[in-house]
Amino acid sequence: MERIAIYPGSFDPVTNGHMDIIKRGLTLFDKIIVTILENPAKQTLFTVSERVDLLKGALKDMNNRVEIASYGGLLVDYAVQRDATAILRGMRAVSDFEYEFQMALMNRKLNREVQTVFLMTGLRWIFTSSSIIKEAVKFGGDIKSMVPPAVHAALKKKLNI
Repeated sequence: MERIAIYPGSFDPVTNGHMDIIKRGLTLFDKIIVTILENPAKQTLFTVSERVDLLKGALKDMNNRVEIASYGGLLVDYAVQRDATAILRGMRAVSDFEYEFQMALMNRKLNREVQTVFLMTGLRWIFTSSSIIKEAVKFGGDIKSMVPPAVHAALKKKLNI
């Protein structure tokens, strides 16, 4: 049986921290479905289709084991639809733990068959988040080493920098 995990997030935009979790997740799972969770209440810089394209570009070398998708409902329902047995989540710091722990417990309550697997972000990316990247680039910060090349170009274009 193929071991499939869903790696959910907003990925607005995808960072090298996300890439680290995906690469390391592939040592645990046969396939990872990187899923952009559609949340109309969340203000995003990139549209869902732009984020899908950015992820496809960043993950082009892993396309046979990584799929990019989007979904707007309950994550555990999507996991069941896709025959996934796990939800893959990255954690940077203790501040992530409380939220992620609550989500994992709720998902477990909704469906005990879908497990949540946490990977600690590599030390190199522990401070990196999409929000911080967007903030830094808006004020002229050099984020080139923190995101895939296509994302760097897309951020500069989107923000007219």
